[in-house]
Amino acid sequence: MILRSIVSALRTQNWTAVTIELIIVVIGVFIGTQVANWNQARLEKAATERMLVQLVPELQFQVDYFDHSRTYYATARRFADQALAAWRGDRRLSDEQFVIAAYQASQIIGIGVNAQNWTLTFGGEQLRNIADPQVRRNLEFVLTQDYSPVQFEAVATPYREQVRRVIPIHIQDLIRRDCGDRQIKNTFLTHLPPVCSLRLPPAEAKATAAALRARRDLPGELNWHLAAVAVYQANADILEQPIRALHRDLSNS
Repeated sequence: MILRSIVSALRTQNWTAVTIELIIVVIGVFIGTQVANWNQARLEKAATERMLVQLVPELQFQVDYFDHSRTYYATARRFADQALAAWRGDRRLSDEQFVIAAYQASQIIGIGVNAQNWTLTFGGEQLRNIADPQVRRNLEFVLTQDYSPVQFEAVATPYREQVRRVIPIHIQDLIRRDCGDRQIKNTFLTHLPPVCSLRLPPAEAKATAAALRARRDLPGELNWHLAAVAVYQANADILEQPIRALHRDLSNS
């Protein structure tokens, strides 16, 4: 209809009508483009909000892990203190409990975070679609952090390897069977039993304890292991705060 009017006005050289019709066309195109852009922005914002909602369960797992890891490593530390006392000559700990404590002290867990996947999901455009500056700031922190200091490898120290070279594998199997990590119901988390009442064959317990005491390097390696765990927990504390804040804000939104 507008095109026909413009052609007719051109034929009659009605320049005023031509100008008016062209202005109408330009305004129509501009409004149509703006509406399309607004609608696209609305869809992108809605998609970002859906992705943030889907992130909540993963953040909940991370928060649960940080809470749980403190208890886990506190339990492992008590076993480590017992083993160190035995290496220093304290004979109040039986050979059996010394072997168990030396093994349990080497138990570790680590968080599995694939921040690269999160970064691919939340690119620059998605971040700009987040209106809340605090949520955006915490998400940027979560996306850009190096999570290697709180992963399994950060605490897989030489002590863990060396003590398991000394303890016979069938004894390790018994300890893992009766006192190893136990999965927490309805989660992917595990806990370390605080007490191990496993009974080992006396002769094997005595021989293994003697082999452990003969390794004068192991107390030093255990000290280094405990230092690595302490650094691990300090790094976890730093990472935990923005993750916890982001989880709280998204859960309440």
